[in-house]
Amino acid sequence: MKFLIVFVALFAVALAAPPSSSQDAQILRSESDVGPESFKYDWETSDGQAANAEGHLNNAGSENEALAVRGSYRFVGDDGITYEVQYVADENGFQPQGAHLPVAPEA
Repeated sequence: MKFLIVFVALFAVALAAPPSSSQDAQILRSESDVGPESFKYDWETSDGQAANAEGHLNNAGSENEALAVRGSYRFVGDDGITYEVQYVADENGFQPQGAHLPVAPEA
């Protein structure tokens, strides 16, 4: 019985959710190239979203094997502002940069 109540509640919430404007977005560009030790993709939609990245495997086959990725993504926020993030992700972690992101004070 509890399952039925939870299911009905979730169903009601899903029906009450406002429709997303991204449902009408069209794909303007979509390219990808995936290999065994590297990849690359680039896409853009009509609602202002876009992303691209290139990655490659460093030190393949060794104990220090690590994936290194460099890319960016962009989206239009609920406030109408376009946000863009450029990033590097490697053995040192995810390192994003963007005008809207806070920056740690220098020591």
